[in-house]
Amino acid sequence: MAAPRPLLFLLALSLAFAATCCAHNITGILDGFSEYSLYNSYLSQTKVCDEINSRSTVTCLVLTNGAMSSLVSNLSLADIKNALRLLTLLDYYDPKKLHSLHGGSELTTTLYQTTGDASGDMGHVNITNLRGGKVGFASAAPGSKLQSTYTKSVKEEPYNLSVLEVSDPITFPGLFSSPSAASSNLTALLEKAGCKQFARLIVSSGVIKTYQAAMDKGLTLFAPNDDAFQAKGLPDLSKLTSANLVTLLEYHALPQYAPKASLKTMKGGIPTLASTGSGKYDLSVVTKGDDVSMATGMDKSRVASTVLDDTPVAVHTVDSVLLPPELFGGAPSPAPGASADAPASAPTPEASAPAPSPKAGKKKNKGKSPSHSPPAPPADSPDMAPADAPDGDEEADKVHDKKNGAAALAVSFAAVIASVALVGASFL
Repeated sequence: MAAPRPLLFLLALSLAFAATCCAHNITGILDGFSEYSLYNSYLSQTKVCDEINSRSTVTCLVLTNGAMSSLVSNLSLADIKNALRLLTLLDYYDPKKLHSLHGGSELTTTLYQTTGDASGDMGHVNITNLRGGKVGFASAAPGSKLQSTYTKSVKEEPYNLSVLEVSDPITFPGLFSSPSAASSNLTALLEKAGCKQFARLIVSSGVIKTYQAAMDKGLTLFAPNDDAFQAKGLPDLSKLTSANLVTLLEYHALPQYAPKASLKTMKGGIPTLASTGSGKYDLSVVTKGDDVSMATGMDKSRVASTVLDDTPVAVHTVDSVLLPPELFGGAPSPAPGASADAPASAPTPEASAPAPSPKAGKKKNKGKSPSHSPPAPPADSPDMAPADAPDGDEEADKVHDKKNGAAALAVSFAAVIASVALVGASFL
């Protein structure tokens, strides 16, 4: 027996909605194709995969292992990263679209154009229909030859992701000239980026040597700009012990390579160079649209710009100094290597809260079981009841809130169902 038309429509609508909620995973797709294993490996090493996965519409021009080998020989990871970005088109192209280009040719934007490193239209790619049904790809640079041609379609997810095999990489003079972390003067880069105070601190404390030692395996640095050190409410860093200053500066670095696109994918606590058995010293990421902020548990600091992106090193500037709760939040555990003469930590919100009233103390000592004496809400809660409020009233308020919440949820769900039904009816 055939299903009723409204039911079929609602089922199709729910499936379409589910599909839009699922992000693509380019490395997962290519895992099933051994002929692209080298290309896929470099997607992961350079973190270009995270940039691809963050796009809702993208076309990846992939290279076989042979073509990829010819590209990566004698290139730094930073240069390979830019080559992979130039092979990533920010539009959907499948074989049908490639063979029906308006006018037989068009320019399209690539990931490389979004980096800001491409001058003019150098981050664009020219797609042209050639004789014999072939389609060629070339840099937008004048005089570039269409040496890369379409071979076959590997994967199509209309109209979000298309994976197409091409014969050769797309290059142009000047593409492979990225600055390398090994040859870069870190303090000079920071000073040029407006982080002179931070540069001075890492040199005077010796932490710059810790950074340099971590560069080979992976390092991500969050450098506060000079205005951050003049911010109102910033603790007096000159009163920190030498050990605590080192910990603070190490807290501004991750022992891994994390460009901005990769930061967006990180969940939970992220260990820093300061993370040890004596203290957590983790960071977490907060994203809002394209904005990325690093959260300490006490404050947030926006990632303002990227000074250096040279796999495996990334240097970002941030708008404020990252303050670990272990040093500035009154945490009971001492900072790693903290001495006995360390300055007192700033008071926590809990420490500065008013003491409980005598009445509250008396109620606590009446000997009631925990099940009859629920804990009081936080001192700053707008719904906090007086200290001598009857326990029965508190329980009644909780039951009332639960009923109201359940009713509101039921009304919202009914509204959604009604809206979908109306849309379905309009198609019948």
